[in-house]
Amino acid sequence: MSHAWSAEATLAGAKAAAVATIASAIPTLASVRMLPWVKANINPTGQALIVSTVAGMAYFIAADKKILSLARRHSFDQAPEHLKNTSFQGTGRPHPAFFRP
Repeated sequence: MSHAWSAEATLAGAKAAAVATIASAIPTLASVRMLPWVKANINPTGQALIVSTVAGMAYFIAADKKILSLARRHSFDQAPEHLKNTSFQGTGRPHPAFFRP
């Protein structure tokens, strides 16, 4: 079961990295051609670092969000029945919102 979660998180991270690469490469490469300061001060290595940093951040953020959402969903599914009831129970008893999906 854990292998399926990690594969799903990896896929979500890869999709986010692909989108972030395209979204950051286009303005980076366009600014190199159109803005004199960027053209003079950011070499191809710097351009590649900008794009790869954005892609790497997007990958880890998306994968982490997917892992947390899967953990939250599965912790709710495996919780005892008395903790799954998250309806209002009056002011005297706190409701267990921790396991809410």
